Amino acid sequence: MAVTRPEERSSTHNRIAASTNGGSATVAHADWADPRYQAFTLLRVAFTVAPIAFGLDKFFNAMVDWPIYLAPWIDDIAPAQQFMYAVGAIEIVAGIAVALKPRYGAYVVAAWLGGIVLSLLTYSGYYDIALRDFGLLLGALALARLASVYDLPLHLRH
Repeated sequence: MAVTRPEERSSTHNRIAASTNGGSATVAHADWADPRYQAFTLLRVAFTVAPIAFGLDKFFNAMVDWPIYLAPWIDDIAPAQQFMYAVGAIEIVAGIAVALKPRYGAYVVAAWLGGIVLSLLTYSGYYDIALRDFGLLLGALALARLASVYDLPLHLRH
């Protein structure tokens, strides 16, 4: 079976939208038989549910005692649990952004995970978690790349 790129499919399977640079953008058809679309959907669901669930838990500490993962220098900025409330709110917003517009929300999640990795690297003893979160960051970037094929770009009206 020949492998085709989304832009090589017939025009009946593609949607055209105006891009921000005045040209047109081709978006691939949502085809459940296509492994690329399956990967996009799997990553989109994961990066929607996980940030929202973990963001909500920052308010309750039911799954994890989140403040123990904060580097000491962050505790100098704000009390640990109050800082976690802000973190939780940002994670919830990031998850909602992925649900609504993964083309852009995935980059928000990737940037957020980058910040978490940097924080963990400055706190001895959590390098394994930093490595795990770096892997998640790569997954978020993969979602962003897939979303450039399956999610229409926003376009500005003149």
